[in-house]
Order: sequence, then structure tokens, then C-alpha cells
Amino acid sequence: MKNVAVIGSSGAIGKAFLNQYLKDSSISNIYAISRTHIETNDERIKYIQMDITDEKSVENAAKTIKEKYLDQIIIATGILHTSSFGPEKSIRDISVNKFVEVLTVNTIGPALVGKYFLPLLNKKNKSVMAFLSARVGSISDNKLGGWYSYRASKSALNQVIKNFSIEIRRTNLNAVVIGLQPGTVKSKLSEPFQKNVKEGALISAEESVTKLFKVIEGSSNIESGSLLSWDGQVIKP
Repeated sequence: MKNVAVIGSSGAIGKAFLNQYLKDSSISNIYAISRTHIETNDERIKYIQMDITDEKSVENAAKTIKEKYLDQIIIATGILHTSSFGPEKSIRDISVNKFVEVLTVNTIGPALVGKYFLPLLNKKNKSVMAFLSARVGSISDNKLGGWYSYRASKSALNQVIKNFSIEIRRTNLNAVVIGLQPGTVKSKLSEPFQKNVKEGALISAEESVTKLFKVIEGSSNIESGSLLSWDGQVIKP
């Protein structure tokens, strides 16, 4: 039987991952980890409250998991905008507070998750830690500019993922650490920008996760450390 964890389980993609895992009868424990409580009647789901920006909270969440291993860990957290600010359109919009908040949620938080959750990955069989990242974190693919803090935070996250993949090989040869590009998903994160998306390019969280799940299942040590698109293609740094 397998054990999995979804960090950021209260978001659109996080919830879709929970529902995907519920379809799998081989999974015995599903840890739903987020700041917001998850209401569910399925006894396989165990809710753990955690704030990804608080190191002690992340450490305590990892300690709460009684199993000695996890087969899959999904980190479905991220921030692009809030009620008080949006992504920068030009250098005039850059601010320290905005940059710090975006980097804290998109880069430092996931790095803390790796610190405390990587040791929980199954060492006997293939295990996967997958972080939601973004194509805009690719420096070589940047043709439009703007979105300074978000682009920078995702580029940094991709470097963290690469580092994790290198270090984990020393203690766990069966672990795969990857970044995932979910596509443009109908969610609160993309809501202000959906009108600019090409027709047919906006997909539901369920559609995205169905594709991402196939990528996760098909991943191996060869892809470890890479950012993979929802169709399985490697996105260049």
C-alpha cells in the first residue's frame, strides 16, 4: 500500500490531486496539508495544518506523519498576486515587500518542505517529490519580460529542485525530484489573466492533474532535477 502527501491541498490543483489519489485503491494514506482545513468523509485523508512560510510549522507537519515513508509528495503551493498587488508590468512596479512575499511563498517555502519532507521519501521503491513550478521561470524562454518577482522566484525554485535531485541521490537512489508546469489552469492564481489566454489553452484543474499524474507516473531518475511540462516535455532552464 502507498502513502502520499499533497501540500497546498486546499487550492484548485491541490484538491484535484486529492481527488485523483482517491481513485487509487492502492493508496492507504493521503495527507492533505494546508493552512485551510479540508472537509472530507474519506478516512484515508488525514488533514495536517501547515504554513509553508513558517519553518517550525513545516517541521511539525513532517513529524506528524507516522509512516516511515511517502511514495509521492506534491507541493501545489504558489503566489502570483494578492488583493493588494499584482505581478510587475515594468521596473516601476518593483518593491521590496512584494518581492520578499513572492520569494518566500514560491521559493523559500518549497525549500523548507524539501528540508523536512525529502527524508520521508520511500527508499525501497520509486518515490517522487513534485513541485508545481512555471514555464515563465525559464530564462531562455523569456520573450516578454515583466513579472519580475514571480519569474525570479520560479527560476530560483527550479534551481532548488535541481539541488534536491543531486543531494537525494546520496541517500535514496529510488527518489525522483521534479518540477511540473501545469499549463494555464482555471484558478484564483490565473483568474485576472484568463482573458488574455488563447482559446482552448485554458484548462480545468482536473484536466491538468490528469496529465501531470501521467508525467509523475512515467518519470524516472533521468528526468530528476528537471522542469517538466504537463505533456512530459522538458522545459529548458
